[in-house]
Amino acid sequence: MAVRIRMKRLGRRHRPFYRICVMDRQKPRDGAAIEEVGTYDPMVRDKSQRVTLKMDRIDYWLSVGAQPSDKVATLIKKVKQNKFGTAAAPPPMTPPKEPPAPVDEEATADAEAAETVEEPAEA
Repeated sequence: MAVRIRMKRLGRRHRPFYRICVMDRQKPRDGAAIEEVGTYDPMVRDKSQRVTLKMDRIDYWLSVGAQPSDKVATLIKKVKQNKFGTAAAPPPMTPPKEPPAPVDEEATADAEAAETVEEPAEA
């Protein structure tokens, strides 16, 4: 039986959450797992808190021949080296738009009156 350490997707649409599981290679992505050895939440802002792993169990499964997927191998490497980047600062807030200036009713009435007066056409 070929065993892989890979992610099982949970969560709702547009809000993913993954469990890092030890599974038979032929099982479907969200199928039954042999053991769950961690979690990965990509929506957490603090990058160092996105991943939780049971490193002793992962080391055991790697020692008996389990193969990690590419993404899980990267996560394991980052946890072992403690190399998580810092979260990017949020973009600066834009100032609110200024409300339009109040309209002077007398000036608009004069402008409308000037537009309505037409000169007679010359023959």
